[in-house]
Amino acid sequence: MRTLDYDIVIVGSGAGGGTVAKELAPLCQKGMRIALLEWGGRFNDHDNTRSEVEMAQKYYFESGGVQNSGQEMTFALAKAVGGSTTVYTGTSLVLPDEILEKKWAVPGLTSVDLKPRFQKYLKENNVHLLDKSLINENNQLFYNACNKLGFKPSQFPVNVKNCQGLGTCNLGCAVHAKQGTHVVQIPSAEKQGVEVVSFCRVDKIEENCVRATVLPPEHGLEASPWPCGEYSIRTKKIILCAGAIHTPALLLKSFGSFHHALGKYFTCHPALILVAQHDREINNTFGHPKSYYCEDFMHSHGVLLETCMYFPFTLAKNLVGFGPDVDDLMSHFNHLQMILVLIMDHARKENGITIDRQGNPIIHYKFNSQDIAAFIKGIRESARIFFAAGAKRIHAPACKSFFIEARQAAQLDQLINQEEFKLGKMSIASAHLMGGCRMGENPQEAITDSWGRVNGKKDLYVADASLFPNSSGVNPYLTVMALADRVAEAVIHDYRKGL
Repeated sequence: MRTLDYDIVIVGSGAGGGTVAKELAPLCQKGMRIALLEWGGRFNDHDNTRSEVEMAQKYYFESGGVQNSGQEMTFALAKAVGGSTTVYTGTSLVLPDEILEKKWAVPGLTSVDLKPRFQKYLKENNVHLLDKSLINENNQLFYNACNKLGFKPSQFPVNVKNCQGLGTCNLGCAVHAKQGTHVVQIPSAEKQGVEVVSFCRVDKIEENCVRATVLPPEHGLEASPWPCGEYSIRTKKIILCAGAIHTPALLLKSFGSFHHALGKYFTCHPALILVAQHDREINNTFGHPKSYYCEDFMHSHGVLLETCMYFPFTLAKNLVGFGPDVDDLMSHFNHLQMILVLIMDHARKENGITIDRQGNPIIHYKFNSQDIAAFIKGIRESARIFFAAGAKRIHAPACKSFFIEARQAAQLDQLINQEEFKLGKMSIASAHLMGGCRMGENPQEAITDSWGRVNGKKDLYVADASLFPNSSGVNPYLTVMALADRVAEAVIHDYRKGL
C-alpha cells in the first residue's frame, strides 16, 4: 500500500466535486496539495461513439440499470471525470425561493446568500435559452399543443456552447458542447495545480485519511495518472462529493450509523417516458432533446411535464409490453414524439440508502398513493398534449391496451387509471438523486450544518446533492454547484481560523 500526503482530498468530480476543486484551486498557489479523486475515467472526444449500449456501459454505473431494492425503479448516475454533468441535458434551473424557504427551511441558508452563487455559475457555464430556430419539431409540437390546450409551456435554459444538435446528450457529448464540470471547472482547477486522479475508487475514510484503490482503465479510456494499487492518503480535510447514493454509503461503510438520519430522506423525482406516433415523419433526433416544460400541474398534483427524446434502445426498455405492438411502434421511430412525466416526491424517512455486507449501497424507495396519483395525472395530461399535437396514437403506461387511438381521446380518464398502474410493470426511472446527508442547524436532525460540515466529524465535509433536506423541485445540478461553492467557502474559512 502506498502512502501519500495531501492537504485536501475531494471525493467525486461531478457538480459538487468539480465546483469545490475549482474554488479551492487558488490554495495550490500557496503550496497546498489538493487531490480530486474520481471512480470513473476521463473521456476525450474520440471516446464517444454515440452508440447507446456502448456509451451506457462506459458512462453509467451498471450501464444505467441501478435499481431500488424492490426493483421498481432504475437510477442513472455516471462514473466519469465530471460525474453526471457529463450525461445530462444541460438543463440549468435556479432553486425556487418557495422551496428554499418553505420546504428546506435551513437556518442560515437564504436566497440572499445563494443568489450571487447561482449567478456566478449561470455565467460561468454559459447558461442561456436556445434560439427558437434551433428547436426541433419534437419540442415544438409540445409547445404548440400546450398553448392550444391553454397550458403555459416554458423554455429550459441550457449550458451549451457550440452545440451541434447531436441529440445524444444523455450519452455524453461527443463534441464537449455541454458545459459540465469536465469542460469548465475541472480544467480550471487543474491549471491551478489540483491533481485529478481518474479510476480511483474510494473504499473508506478515516479521521484525516482516505483509503482508495486505483483501478485499471476500462473501455479504452486513458489510464489513471497514479499506478494501480491501494493507497492510504493522509489529508487535513476531506470533502465528499460522491452523490446522493455513494456519499451516504461511504459514510455508513466508514463510520457506521453514527446518526439516525444518515442515508434517510432520499428523494429522486421519479419519471416515466410517454411516446406518441404521428402519421408523418417529424424532426425528433436532431437538435437539443429537452427544450420545454409545463408546470401547470406542479402545485395541484406535484407533476412536471417535459419534452424529451430517447434513442431506440432506451425507448424500447421503457415501453410497457412485448411482441408485435412494440415492433410496430419502434418501426415508426422517425414518427415519434416523446414527453417525460416527472413527479415531485417529498423527503420521507423510509426512503434512503443502506449498505450490504460488502459496503455496497442499497436504495430503498417506496411509492405512496400521492406519488401514483401524480403519475396518473401526468400521464393523462401528456396524452391530451399528444392528441392536441396531432398524434395518431399513443403508448401510455397505466392503460390496459398498448395503444390509445386518437378516436379514443375523449376517454382518457377512463382508459388511464390507477388499476392499470402496476409497480414492476411500469418502467420508472430517475436521474435527480437527492438527500441522505441532509443539512440543517440542529445536530439532532441533520448530518451536516448549513455549510456542509459533518456534525461530530472534524475536517469532514459534504458538497453534493445528498445535502438536500428535501426535493429541489427542479433539476438539482445548479443548486449543487451553489451549495458546493458555499462549502468551499467554509473550508477556506476553517483553514484560516486553524479549525
